[in-house]
Amino acid sequence: MYRRHFLASVATAPFLRAAANRIDISRIAVITDEVAKSPADAIAFCKQYGLRWVELRNIPGQKDHYGLIPDSQVRQAAKEFADNGLKVSFLNTPFFKITLPGTEPEFRKPESPDNREKRLTRSKEEMARRKDDFQRAFHNCHVLGVDKMRVFTFLRVAEPRKVFQQVADIIGEMAAMADREGIRLLVENETSCNVVTCDEVADFLKMMPQKNVAFNWDPDNGAALKEVPFPDGYALLPKKRIENVQMKGKSLLEADRKLDWAGIFQALARDGYRGAVGIETHYFDGTVIEKSHLSLKEIGRILES
Repeated sequence: MYRRHFLASVATAPFLRAAANRIDISRIAVITDEVAKSPADAIAFCKQYGLRWVELRNIPGQKDHYGLIPDSQVRQAAKEFADNGLKVSFLNTPFFKITLPGTEPEFRKPESPDNREKRLTRSKEEMARRKDDFQRAFHNCHVLGVDKMRVFTFLRVAEPRKVFQQVADIIGEMAAMADREGIRLLVENETSCNVVTCDEVADFLKMMPQKNVAFNWDPDNGAALKEVPFPDGYALLPKKRIENVQMKGKSLLEADRKLDWAGIFQALARDGYRGAVGIETHYFDGTVIEKSHLSLKEIGRILES
């Protein structure tokens, strides 16, 4: 009798954990510059849908990045979020979405000599000031009350795995700085960068033993490289190192791009994911705000079902 009860409890434990850790609207975030053209409108958007979390990138309607704005400006932003009951779940920095020193990225379209020269100049300048940029971002994280920030893995080359160690060494240098500040660096599987598919994420993170390095998973980015992100890709991921999740509007709204978000939410809950899930609407046809509203309504439908 006791053995039968014990086996039954073991069998039901994952379902009980998933239920207790269920992803609901209280864990949905939005990238503010995707949903509005001003900070005030972004806050109004969050209130409309009862959201508690925001992800930050550029200030809505501006080109200034929250990670690099001056102290007085970031303190004002932090106050506005706090006054409106919003917390910051993730800071999407643009760091390392540049050319890896000594490599030549592979682009889908030919690059003009002039554009190549500008790209190389920008990359060289960013690498030269990387410590200052990261230190500014760490400070702004503290003010905003967030301890997770994104980094990329440099522009994608023809054979990405051959540069994994070089990329890991550079991110590792920044991780040491971040660790002293209590900040966690999350590598994003960005389509244009060297780490995209789930198997690449898993292999790359083996080279990043630092405890404050994890990753931000955007399943749609892997799908762009013909990966089946769920359930196939997800099965390969180191679950305990998933610390932020993002979803594209098209993966919610477009019939040919839809992902099984109900299944993804259930798997994340079952596997102990405790973070937020952020919407990166990502439409470039002038309908991004409209599609953001539609995305929230679709997420509401998924969560209710």
